[in-house]
Amino acid sequence: MGGEMEGAISKAGVLIEALPYIQSFHNKTVVVKYGGAAMAEEALKKAVALDVILMRYVGIKPVLVHGGGPQIGIAMEKAGLEPRFVEGLRVTDEATMAIVEMVLVGQINQEIVALLNDNGGRAVGLSGKDGGLLKARRALVSKRREDGSIEEVDIGLVGEVVAVNAEVIRALEEGGFIPVIAPTGIGEDGLTYNINADLAAGEIAAALKAEKLVLLTDTDGILDKGGTLISTLGRKDIEGFITDGTISKGMLPKVQACLRALDGGVRKAHIINGKVPHALLLEIFTPEGVGTEIVN
Repeated sequence: MGGEMEGAISKAGVLIEALPYIQSFHNKTVVVKYGGAAMAEEALKKAVALDVILMRYVGIKPVLVHGGGPQIGIAMEKAGLEPRFVEGLRVTDEATMAIVEMVLVGQINQEIVALLNDNGGRAVGLSGKDGGLLKARRALVSKRREDGSIEEVDIGLVGEVVAVNAEVIRALEEGGFIPVIAPTGIGEDGLTYNINADLAAGEIAAALKAEKLVLLTDTDGILDKGGTLISTLGRKDIEGFITDGTISKGMLPKVQACLRALDGGVRKAHIINGKVPHALLLEIFTPEGVGTEIVN
């Protein structure tokens, strides 16, 4: 048997190995939080787009939620505004919110939609304001004082999700479209709020009763104190890891998003390295998977 034939048979074997996963996830929703290097490097952007399109074509229903922190920072700098953060969250006044909305909704969202559509997908861009998708309220941030006490800090137009109108997403899914969501929301006060993309993805996954929530990050997943990847994590272990500092800083909202998704009926949540080409396909279609999975 020639080398070309062996190569072809090997490819067929890979497809057959993926079949049980395609069957298992057929017609199920997978919410993907898209961010980090995967959203910045051209080759990785293309790889994620192809992964998502393939998922849709084999009958899985992907929903993308994206952030855009670095791009917002650049736009603020150009506008002469200095970014300020409290506990890792951006202080957002009206001038900052105008830039956040312009960058998230007007620029990044449309770039992702165009990338998916240019490669054979059928994507539709949404903000949390479209169809009342994300209802929000002002979020107060808990900040530890020097004496160890906790104070609640108002950091402006930063919101937390109070309700998700899942009908908007369901309608697009049923039409065969890939929803691409920018995490801005509308408050009862009529104001627009900036919502952490990880937490928005967790709320959306819960509202959709998604099969999986997958967060693309710039690390391999959750690492123990020795730097070794923790491949599976039960929610009962998480509190201890937060207390001892194993889970901290930027990983905290990601883990909170995973827990919210699990509370809402999502079966598994995954934190994976978006810098690995086709990490999404590896997570969904192989027995080994990649990154850290968080389960009840």
